[in-house]
Amino acid sequence: MIALTRSGTKRPLPNEHRANFIHLYLDIAWFGILSGSAIAFLSIFATRQGASGFQLGLLSAAPALVNLAVTLPAGQWLQRRSLGRAVFWTSFWHRLVYLPLIFLPLLGSTTLQVWALIGLVLLMSLPGTALAVGFNAMFAATVPPEWRSHVTGWRNGLLAVCYMASSLVSGQLLDHLPFPLGYQVVFGIGLVGAMMSSFHLWFVRPSQPQGYQNGKSLGDSARPGMLRQVGDGIRAGAGLRFLARGGQRPRLRSRVLSGPFGPIVGLLFLFHLAQYLAIPIFPLYWVNELHLTDTEISLGNSVFYATVLLGSTQLTRVTKKLQHKGVFFVGMLTMSLYPALTAVTQNLALFLVTSAVGGLSWSLAGGAIANYMLERIPEGERPSHLAWYNLALNAAILIGSMTGPFFADHIGLVAALGVSACCRFGAALALRRWG
Repeated sequence: MIALTRSGTKRPLPNEHRANFIHLYLDIAWFGILSGSAIAFLSIFATRQGASGFQLGLLSAAPALVNLAVTLPAGQWLQRRSLGRAVFWTSFWHRLVYLPLIFLPLLGSTTLQVWALIGLVLLMSLPGTALAVGFNAMFAATVPPEWRSHVTGWRNGLLAVCYMASSLVSGQLLDHLPFPLGYQVVFGIGLVGAMMSSFHLWFVRPSQPQGYQNGKSLGDSARPGMLRQVGDGIRAGAGLRFLARGGQRPRLRSRVLSGPFGPIVGLLFLFHLAQYLAIPIFPLYWVNELHLTDTEISLGNSVFYATVLLGSTQLTRVTKKLQHKGVFFVGMLTMSLYPALTAVTQNLALFLVTSAVGGLSWSLAGGAIANYMLERIPEGERPSHLAWYNLALNAAILIGSMTGPFFADHIGLVAALGVSACCRFGAALALRRWG
């Protein structure tokens, strides 16, 4: 994630890139509508249907389990295919799964609805993993480095605006339409956004098969193929494009862990583990303890995303002062405030303040994590190093998503949120000391 800035030049967009850039803008606008509607309310729907902490944990853990098994083979599969066409078709099959979501509330048993939702999320994760890897590679192959600040700035802005608008409209619809019709309408809006986003991906034509060379993070806020969980459960897609580069098989070489990058992998595993301990607990606390309406939850989501965008506009300035490690540390440290404040939230006003704190902290941590890693990896060895990071990331999501509900069942929601806050704080200090 990067600052929302203009390109450093006054030149008009080159004719050879104009069509690609326009379709990338329209893709992200429709993706924002999908994210603010169907994706944003999946876990809320499950919670209102009586999902347990264990089941909510599975909503996060199931995709991580698939990613553990499929990410590396997906990268090798993409190396043998036309990148643009592969991204379109994986996006199509991934997003087609939003169609049965519309009919999900018609199933008689609420228990059956929750388990069917988990099954659908697991199913969409198969093409979604290839989409996550392929889109990063396609974006790098389509947008030259000198235009990335321009394109990602506009995409991040469009994503934020469309996400907030879609989330607010969805919240109003859910509160004014009878249940379950409201959720069917919201899932339908998400399906339209999903299909239109894929439609525009069809017209993107990568101009560099291996991608333009650039040693920095792409900075694009979108994570196609990765479900955004409630709260600050936004998954990092750092370096996925390197896993799809031809001629570089992303193998799990043991020497990577025995070198300087080994402690980095361990520290990032602890960070994501602490991050995901709280993710299944947030919707349980919001719905069952605070009794927030869908409109109020959509307000919180909008405030969170607005502060992510605002924080990202200052990221370049802050990075010049603190460097990537310093920004990442500050982001991790403030992320510990999010579950802590959630645990003491008793009204809508404090909920919105907490959402703002969460968005600001993720704008720092999420914006710095990719470049923090990339500057510590030799250029020619990035696939093998990032393969270990993605393994650690998904293992942390899997373990954290299942451990958090266990704590909540045994010590209560408030205490479990406190444990998560302490773990995040400890992970930040560990990074400061050994990172």
